[in-house]
Amino acid sequence: MPDTTTDGPETGPPPRVPPRWFVRTAWVVHRAYYRVTGGRRGLWRPRPARWGTLLLRTVGRRSGREHAVIVGYLEDGPNLVTLAMNGWAAPEPAWWLNLQAFPDTTVVLQGETRAVHARAARGAERDRLWAQWRALDEKLDGFAARRPTETAVVVLEPRRHGNDA
Repeated sequence: MPDTTTDGPETGPPPRVPPRWFVRTAWVVHRAYYRVTGGRRGLWRPRPARWGTLLLRTVGRRSGREHAVIVGYLEDGPNLVTLAMNGWAAPEPAWWLNLQAFPDTTVVLQGETRAVHARAARGAERDRLWAQWRALDEKLDGFAARRPTETAVVVLEPRRHGNDA
């Protein structure tokens, strides 16, 4: 089901998305830059009117191997919030499928590592968090409309000591 959290009908043509090969290459290069610099570059904290980036570690739902991906995020109190958008392609991103199977994981932020529990935001919480992302990107609804299913808003909550793996 397409995203229904829009301000109204889209006007004009849908926003242009770069070719899939370009989007994937950009993220691969970004992750390589992070690795080559020993983690000193490539991650940044969000600032007013700008999202940040974090390194998300997941466990493969089929392979059981650790994977890492860099995603954009916002802060919502103690929670970190990202979108499972997969470069606005139709399939769900593998990292989101992995988190649904194994929601307890770690994230690396600029200067810090956190143990988190992942979940999808629902209802009013999803609407509120989507609006925060929309405030940073006026084309968000147009991009989301390109996907055949609703884009998950993923909340990464601090893991409580009793839930630590």
